Amino acid sequence: MQRCVAHLDMDAFYVGVELMRRPDLRGRPVVVAGSGPRAVVTTASYEARRYGVFSAIPAARARRLCPEAVFLPPDFEAYIAMSKRVMSRVRAQVDTVEVAGLDEAYLDLSGIFSPRAAMRRLISEIKADTGLGCSVGIGPNRLVAKVASDAEKPEGFVMLTRELACKRFAGAAPRLLPGIGAKTAERLEALGIETIAQLAETPPETLAKRFGGRLGPYLRARARFEDDTPVSSERIAVSESRETTFPTDIADRAEQAAVLRRLAGTLCEGLAKHERRGRTIAIKVRLDDFTTVTRARTLPAPTNDPAVVADTACALLDEYAPPRPVRLLGVRVAAFMEPPPADSGEDEPQLTLSV
Repeated sequence: MQRCVAHLDMDAFYVGVELMRRPDLRGRPVVVAGSGPRAVVTTASYEARRYGVFSAIPAARARRLCPEAVFLPPDFEAYIAMSKRVMSRVRAQVDTVEVAGLDEAYLDLSGIFSPRAAMRRLISEIKADTGLGCSVGIGPNRLVAKVASDAEKPEGFVMLTRELACKRFAGAAPRLLPGIGAKTAERLEALGIETIAQLAETPPETLAKRFGGRLGPYLRARARFEDDTPVSSERIAVSESRETTFPTDIADRAEQAAVLRRLAGTLCEGLAKHERRGRTIAIKVRLDDFTTVTRARTLPAPTNDPAVVADTACALLDEYAPPRPVRLLGVRVAAFMEPPPADSGEDEPQLTLSV
């Protein structure tokens, strides 16, 4: 049986939820963003996007680009509640659903007689129940489905084979493909590879030589829209993190360390609730010039001890010694290890860290 995957993506989801409460704002540029001096745009209506306002840009810049926009503070409780409502509709119609965020999900439609008709019905049900619109992409794998769902937003509906995807997006930049970021795209451009078609036609040995034996073949496979990742109903967290952006840059090392310790405490509290322990501790440091650096260390045994995580994070900070004032700090625990069964009688190894 040939695999068939759909990617369902709610259109400007946070704005859509806000417009349900403020219908008078329909048709106007609306931006959901925080109010602090370092706030960034969470999402923007399509009317605001015409002015160049997109997610993750500084809110101050968004105000300059579109001074007539209505700015609303984010209400994540409302977004989470609406997300649950939408996903319950999705799960009622499809057995295997992988929720990829509050506003998107992958659906395994393999074996369904008419995937196109099934998704049309689901879109109509979501619209009738919530008033919200969504875009859908359907393809033989997750990659095709994801790129297809973004192709004709808002309220797009695109169904493609792998071959048609290769043809349709041949002239697009590699950045269009999930998994290819800005730095990788720059390295591809340095090789003269500026389109997806060029990347797909690049000899594997050329990419392997430049990007390594794993990343090179991966990039070529992405450009050929090859992807065998299954849709899974269970999302297994591979890491968990906490980070904060400061209202004003921090240059004092002791103050930076205090922030890391506070973040480590909050992070470990959450890990302990779910009985998660990880072996890899990492920090994220963003300087005032937006240079972003990560440093990590793998420990001998998994931990969720706030003291251990905080001490390791602070040691990593000291080793890096930020050369400029810091704009953002974050702490991450990764490489989770499953806890032993409750009746196993085994004790979790304890880690002591000398400082």
